[in-house]
Amino acid sequence: MKKILVTGVYGQLGYELQRSLQPFGKVIGIDKDEMDLTNPDSIRKFVRDLKPDIIVNPAAYTAVDLAEKETKLCMAINKDAARVLAEEALNLDAWLIHYSTDYIFDGSSTKPYLEDDLPNPLNVYGQTKLAGEKAIQEIGGKHLILRTSWVYGARGKNFLLTMLKLGKEKDQLKIVSDQIGAPTWSRMLAMCTAQILAKIPHQKNDCSGVYHLTSEGVTSWLDFADKIFSIQAQKNPEFKKPQLSGILTKDYKTDAARPLNSKLCNDKLFNTFGIRMPDWQTSLELCMTDLDR
Repeated sequence: MKKILVTGVYGQLGYELQRSLQPFGKVIGIDKDEMDLTNPDSIRKFVRDLKPDIIVNPAAYTAVDLAEKETKLCMAINKDAARVLAEEALNLDAWLIHYSTDYIFDGSSTKPYLEDDLPNPLNVYGQTKLAGEKAIQEIGGKHLILRTSWVYGARGKNFLLTMLKLGKEKDQLKIVSDQIGAPTWSRMLAMCTAQILAKIPHQKNDCSGVYHLTSEGVTSWLDFADKIFSIQAQKNPEFKKPQLSGILTKDYKTDAARPLNSKLCNDKLFNTFGIRMPDWQTSLELCMTDLDR
């Protein structure tokens, strides 16, 4: 039975991965208490003792605005830890599945980004995630870097849960209207990862590399919020939708700059593995239905 190491299992993606990967072997889910991603020796010792066949690394420093002040910590987790995991995976001839972000791009393109488009991150978080990608690629070995965007789910801190909370507290909300992307459900992301792992042994050629993996379709944060509240109103007739108004990025001050266009093209993933996610509206409806269970 294969041993599968999953990091960050208390996070929204790690939590789902720990469940979706069960059919593929013995899943060992850990968090910072078991393996400190800021400590390379801690990482090496844990991986060498466990000797996993597959390392899945959703763990990351994701506090985008705080990263502007905690640059060293962000770099340690998003770059240095990724490098060590890649080194240990290479030594074990294990697969490394690592997650990255739309924030490696500056959002100036008018088209969905391809995997080989030129990165130009606008913030520290994006810079450290890009550095992690490069570190893994420099080490080589069997690896998949899965770039995704606007991840949400039933756990952790994310836009969906924030909106559901604010929708109970506020009658009016201002939401950014000029940033576009594809909201991606953490469970669907984990399920697609499982499907990819199932297809790897059947690939004729080495499939290592970078792939984009997001929901299909595109929306703005404003329209994403409107869809959340519309679904909530359908489920609960007593729910009163807050009045939404758009605000431009330039008028919504944050410590970290965000790309205006976060849309990623998923064609490479489909052409290689035959996998596509559903559109973002379908996934959102499924997730919100699941929240009621």
